[in-house]
Amino acid sequence: MSNKTTESDSKYNHLEKMGINELLTNINTEDKTVPFAIEKQVSSIEKLVKVIVEKMEQGGRLFYMGAGTSGRLGIVDASECPPTFGVEHGLVIGLIAGGDSAMWKAVEFAEDDKSLGWKDLQEHNINTKDVVIGIAASGTTPYVIGALEICNANKIVTGCIVCNNDSPVAKIAEYPIEIVVGSEFVTGSTRMKSGTAQKLVLNMISTSVMIKLGRVVGNKMVDMQLSNNKLVDRGTKMVMNQLNIDYDKANDLLLKYGSVRKAVDSERN
Repeated sequence: MSNKTTESDSKYNHLEKMGINELLTNINTEDKTVPFAIEKQVSSIEKLVKVIVEKMEQGGRLFYMGAGTSGRLGIVDASECPPTFGVEHGLVIGLIAGGDSAMWKAVEFAEDDKSLGWKDLQEHNINTKDVVIGIAASGTTPYVIGALEICNANKIVTGCIVCNNDSPVAKIAEYPIEIVVGSEFVTGSTRMKSGTAQKLVLNMISTSVMIKLGRVVGNKMVDMQLSNNKLVDRGTKMVMNQLNIDYDKANDLLLKYGSVRKAVDSERN
């Protein structure tokens, strides 16, 4: 591949001599460029979302896999789907090179094992109904490359989110998403703009997939898990507004049926 944009020198120098306000302003200036880089790839994201919806309607699952920051971002997005949309755990799965312990502490050289990714997928009985998205800022992570290659050979749909043009990962993935955000404020620190880009794209993918699967009504999370008082209060107000009833009755219905959707349906049916 051509020179990695993610490793190119920062536009800024002598960072240690900058004042705090100057540091924050410059980081923010760089961060503002990320949504515009994503905008150029909306059609690529759309293609991947369409196939994910199709596969999930057939009973498939969505896998994210990556190393380091990329792997952690996938796990975060996957872990937020059940509480937000009320889907079962295991519908969206995040895998990180080195296993769960790598969420908290870097596992040396785990990302360099090209066979490890497919082994991790096999533990979840990966099959042709599933979709696997490799997340790799550099687009060169062996853990991701090896997994996507074998997925392709086994007719399993593959996508990716990378931050360099013409990367090995993007060349392997059937549905590549290339968000080129340019050099990082701290040279090579892809937890910054690259990580932000990956997080935004993951938000776009999972949210639009769940909406198309019917997990949002109007603009409300009608299947969210009632896991704390704030969410119970939010759900109660949603039931109030949907059924035009008082707070206490709405709260009783919500707690009885366990979700906004079921509470509203119980009174309408």
